[in-house]
Amino acid sequence: MSERKYFGTDGVRSVAGLAPLTADWVLKLGQAAGEVLNRRAGKRASVVIGKDTRQSGDMLAAALAAGLTSRGVSVIHLGVLPTPGVSYLTRYLNADAGVVISASHNPAADNGIKFFGFDGEKLLDATELEIEAMIDEVGGLAPVTGVDLGSVTNYAEAERIYLNFLREHAPDLSGLKIALDCANGAAYRIAPKVFQAAGADVFAVYTTPDGRNINRGCGSTHMDHLRLIVAEGEYDLGIAFDGDADRALLVDSRGNLIHGDHMLLLNARARREESVVATIMTNMALEVKLREEAKALERTAVGDRYVHERLKSKGLSLGGEQSGHMLFLDVAPTGDGVLTALLTLSSMKALGTTLDDLHDELVMFPQTLINVPVADKKAIASDAQVQAAVSEAEAALSGRGRVNLRPSGTEQLIRVMVEGPDQAEIMDVAERLAGVVRTRGGAAG
Repeated sequence: MSERKYFGTDGVRSVAGLAPLTADWVLKLGQAAGEVLNRRAGKRASVVIGKDTRQSGDMLAAALAAGLTSRGVSVIHLGVLPTPGVSYLTRYLNADAGVVISASHNPAADNGIKFFGFDGEKLLDATELEIEAMIDEVGGLAPVTGVDLGSVTNYAEAERIYLNFLREHAPDLSGLKIALDCANGAAYRIAPKVFQAAGADVFAVYTTPDGRNINRGCGSTHMDHLRLIVAEGEYDLGIAFDGDADRALLVDSRGNLIHGDHMLLLNARARREESVVATIMTNMALEVKLREEAKALERTAVGDRYVHERLKSKGLSLGGEQSGHMLFLDVAPTGDGVLTALLTLSSMKALGTTLDDLHDELVMFPQTLINVPVADKKAIASDAQVQAAVSEAEAALSGRGRVNLRPSGTEQLIRVMVEGPDQAEIMDVAERLAGVVRTRGGAAG
């Protein structure tokens, strides 16, 4: 694959107003995307645009729409809507693409632009690369003029249509007292509505976005307040979303955190999945528990993109990350925080259990991480003596623990992670392995 210039693994991200997320550049992005989408569709394309609650979303949406319509594309504004809602409306409205303007769980100053294909999945790499190449060529395109220019419409039914989809997958929550943390983000209206419609007694916090308070001390990356609310308010459980509501974390009635590993176990049982997909960060306790139940755990690199790819390639449905970014590919093509919470509670009710029981059953293994400075992290990661030391460490744990050695993505470090049921044992194994890395690291390069 060609090297990307603007698109990362989850679209274009930056501080809003700084390159590349300036109004001028986003206008060009819209022109380039419009030209590529028209050519691929063989007609005047249609694109839906949704956003979270960031103040900069208006500027970016306007600039992108101007660029798209200048190439004859029809733009449909969905307004504030969770990322998975944009994915759903892209399919529902038979659009050629969807765009989300959001930086997910990042601070309010950041923003991003992410494209979906017509199927509601992330845009194909080849299409993103074609758009990148077109950005430098838009100045030479023949102008589209007069009645051939695109138009912009506001789709007022977007929230209702997406809410109906979520309600179809909601269990009966009558009798449950639930606290919601909506992160002052895209789910601030929809989440309370869907849980109330399902019969729950709902107390929702962080539902007053002002454009600058999204994710500020709240949401799935700041769980302390929700945990306190649930523990002191006699709630059955709590649910927190991130800014664009594509992930969810839960809290049991005592305020204990229920993260993606817990949800994978619960849903795998209720759905009778034989295999699930997670990342290298998933705790070994889940792997052991699944193995005891004759279920397999497949691991990928960190990132929902890689979980999605593995699920698709293996024909599997259930996967996710500890962050609460879960995938139920038989229900939706992308992560959906509200849907994740609904399906998890449905599994809880189907099994006749509680989140308290789940938390107590799946006790996470201790984990230690040692960062070792080296001269050449790539050389050390593939060094024969280091690899032999990794094999020796794995043998010492005899299948009761896990070893992961990987180079840092940003520093000249090797990260040595060891996980297992006994804290003293994993510390000993990690120190011995880190010692080998230090010895070899001084001679690297």
